[in-house]
This record gives sequence, structure tokens and C-alpha cells, in this order.
Amino acid sequence: MDVVKKALKFEKEKRQSLSTSDRIRISREAKKLILALNEIYKKKNDDKIMDIMKRLTTIKRKVEKRLKGRPLTA
Repeated sequence: MDVVKKALKFEKEKRQSLSTSDRIRISREAKKLILALNEIYKKKNDDKIMDIMKRLTTIKRKVEKRLKGRPLTA
């Protein structure tokens, strides 16, 4: 359950005024945690783990949306 503790700690970190490299690091770490939690979820089918994965996924999506930026218009 060390992965669950890491995920909860990661979730509570502040994310204000991040540089691009910070956003990339956060995105990669979130992906790593989500995949590790998924392996645990496959074995235990615990709804709490699924909820943590969903919250991490929303954090990851927000960071990646900011990384991609707005599309250029003609």
C-alpha cells in the first residue's frame, strides 16, 4: 500500500505557477502512479483505489491541457 500513500501525497501537493518542466514531471509521475494503482486494483477491486485513480487522472488531464496550449487560429 506504499503506492496509495504516494498517490495521496502527490494529490495534496500545490500546483501553482509551474514551469513547463514541472508540468511534464507532474504528468509523468501521475501516469506512473495511475498504472501502479491499476495493478493493485486488478487484484483487489477496491472502490477506494478506483476513486484515487480518477482524481489523479483529472489532475493529469488539467496539467496536460495546459501543456498543449490553445490551438492557433487562422
